[in-house]
Amino acid sequence: MIRSAAVGALALGVAAPLKAAAPPHGKKRLGVSTSSYGVRWRNGTAELPAFNDALGMIEHCHRLGAGGVQIGVGGWTPEFARQVRERIERYEMFLEGQIGLPRGGADVARFDREVGQAKEAGVGIIRAVMLGGRRYENFRTLAAWNEHKERSWQSLMLARPVMAKHRIRLAVENHKDWRAEEMVDVIRRADSAWIGINLDFGNNLSLLDQPMAVVETLAPWTLTTHFKDMAVEEYEEGFLLSEVPLGNGFFDLKAMMVVLDKVRPDVQYNLEMITRDPLEIPVFTDQYWVTFQELPARHLAESLVMLRKHPPGQPLPRVAGRSMNEQVEFEEQNNVDSFRYARNELGL
Repeated sequence: MIRSAAVGALALGVAAPLKAAAPPHGKKRLGVSTSSYGVRWRNGTAELPAFNDALGMIEHCHRLGAGGVQIGVGGWTPEFARQVRERIERYEMFLEGQIGLPRGGADVARFDREVGQAKEAGVGIIRAVMLGGRRYENFRTLAAWNEHKERSWQSLMLARPVMAKHRIRLAVENHKDWRAEEMVDVIRRADSAWIGINLDFGNNLSLLDQPMAVVETLAPWTLTTHFKDMAVEEYEEGFLLSEVPLGNGFFDLKAMMVVLDKVRPDVQYNLEMITRDPLEIPVFTDQYWVTFQELPARHLAESLVMLRKHPPGQPLPRVAGRSMNEQVEFEEQNNVDSFRYARNELGL
């Protein structure tokens, strides 16, 4: 069934020309974050070959009906940036980048070069993270978390003049590190027209933020998005958290879009449907609370009430036990299902 829907037809027009894939005038088109194809960047099948570079993902996402892509820009040459720009312009798609912040003064030259190449390719917004992992897993002490905050701030300050120089906006993601109010404080301190937020709709569930409150809090500073739906389920040490195809989770996506579009009508939606096993959010362990020592207990209570009100309607998606070919096809089906829902129910 997966092969039939995802491989045989892609459900959205594999061979459809651009005009057939375009939405009615004035409507936004759903883009795709590179993480939606985390499996396929490393592996592929005969029908769904692995992506060798950004051009491969752009080509596939165009056939899927995507309005744009958000993709890593590291290591691009001027010639490759030109090829990317030509392809994006031909398909009338938008292009956003992903980049690693400078790790110190010696890394600024690399950062500056990659931002410049991204600009040549037509990128106007580049997403970055301040923490590649997860706050409740990476730091064993409060001191370690505070040291990370200082290093992250220095990286952001090294990036700030580079973004102003190239006149490209840097969108910092709420990446299971900053609670919403903390994230706003960081962006306010940065005090730059070139720095804002890549709003991930689901990440802050792991930090005991309420989903709609995250959108309401971060919307004024949002430059772009990771658009997703989520499902949750209790386990012994806390709760499990999974991205699920749009419409299969408990988010009120239409209401979230209304909030964001009212404040930031120019912001694009990028699907981030990560196909993986559920993440464990161990809120009943001492380790989880190491960096949340002043967080009121009501946030935990509100989160538990929320997840108990929204038990998953079906088992959370898992890749464990699937062959690599099955994982590639499962990932594709999740993306196809999300695009179908976005088109039919959300007007994207």
